[in-house]
Amino acid sequence: MKEQRYLSINALTKYIKRKFDADPHLQDVLVKGEISNFKQHSSGHMYFTLKDEKARILAVMFSAQNRTMKFTPENGMKVLVRGDISVYESSGQYQIYVKEMLPDGVGALYLAYEQLKEKLEKEGLFSPTSKQSLPKYPKTVGVVTSPTGAAIRDIISTISRRYPLARILVIPALVQGQQAGPSIVRAIQKGNEISDIDVLIVGRGGGSIEELWAFNEEEVARAIFSSRKPIISAVGHETDFTIADFVADLRAPTPTGAAELAVPHIDELVDRLLNRQTRVIRAMKERVQLQRERLNRTKKSYAFRFPERMYEQKLEQLDQRTEDLKRGASRLFTMKLDEHNQLIKRLARNRPEEMVKKSKELHERLEKALNLSMNRKLDQQKRQLNHTLITLDALSPLKVMDRGYSLSYRENGDLIKSVNQIDIAEKLEVKVRDGSVICQVMDKKGSELDGVK
Repeated sequence: MKEQRYLSINALTKYIKRKFDADPHLQDVLVKGEISNFKQHSSGHMYFTLKDEKARILAVMFSAQNRTMKFTPENGMKVLVRGDISVYESSGQYQIYVKEMLPDGVGALYLAYEQLKEKLEKEGLFSPTSKQSLPKYPKTVGVVTSPTGAAIRDIISTISRRYPLARILVIPALVQGQQAGPSIVRAIQKGNEISDIDVLIVGRGGGSIEELWAFNEEEVARAIFSSRKPIISAVGHETDFTIADFVADLRAPTPTGAAELAVPHIDELVDRLLNRQTRVIRAMKERVQLQRERLNRTKKSYAFRFPERMYEQKLEQLDQRTEDLKRGASRLFTMKLDEHNQLIKRLARNRPEEMVKKSKELHERLEKALNLSMNRKLDQQKRQLNHTLITLDALSPLKVMDRGYSLSYRENGDLIKSVNQIDIAEKLEVKVRDGSVICQVMDKKGSELDGVK
């Protein structure tokens, strides 16, 4: 029996992968489907699944291929892809390695335009509050565009015709191609560095969306937003808007329109000056006429015609004011003199000698009243003391002792009120009227009422 050879999983997978890679029908395959499970790695590689109603396939698009894409893939987006079918050896799964991807049904540039527009609008780059106002009478107008295009000729001719006082400074920039975006950004930055420039016009003539795409790039939009000089966007397409139109401080439909917005028309300024000159002359004439009428009224006035009478009236008024002043001064003097006399009297009443005399008299009166009150109080206390002494004397035990009674005390000083308080052989002190007697108890007898034997 022939010996059977078993393949390793690795060898089998490599064989299958070679078969896939060698099959020309699996190279440059065109597939359309819906994106799901989309993930973009930090390395820039994109991993996702393409699916339709009945099947699905894993897909990979490396950063080298997706770097030039104009839009960002999202879950649920229908796309058209071109790529190679091969096998990923580690998992043994077949997948498509995408080389090119386009939106299905929507142009890639249009989709990129809408995505960038939504992003910048959320960041506030289109907000009216961030717009700068244009100078009314710019001295220097900077123009960022191609120096060989028709747009610069239109701008120069329009400004020269409308406002020859303004100086035009052209800042060359590429306006088409892959290098157009960075070139426009550098030109805007250079325009901000030139202090003489009052306003910038950024734009070009008309063209297709691909030709105008530089004005839809994010770096150009951010350069316009960061500009310290006010910017007028002048991309030659009247009906459609670019991202630069939304970010710019003012949008013009054409380069010629931008030139008209950047500077005033000298004929309009002359008309305005003539109009103001006419108004000034009219106002001055009216003012002169008003002053002339006022002068005539002054000449006809009583004071101008009879100044001596006015002088005489003023003399009479002066005499009256003088008399009023004298009377007022006299009344004031009399009033102040009365106040002075009253103060002198008050001062006399309140002299230190008088105050001392009054205080001394008050002290003597108070001292007499105090002595009188003290004597009365003392007599009252004496009478009360005598009464208390008489009462105490009447209640004194000594009075009782004078009638033959005595008081007996134990050795600890307790007064004996009952025979039950003492013991046989106990020593007692018996106090009589004129002294005390030390005794010893030989026996004790109680009264029959107390029941002591």
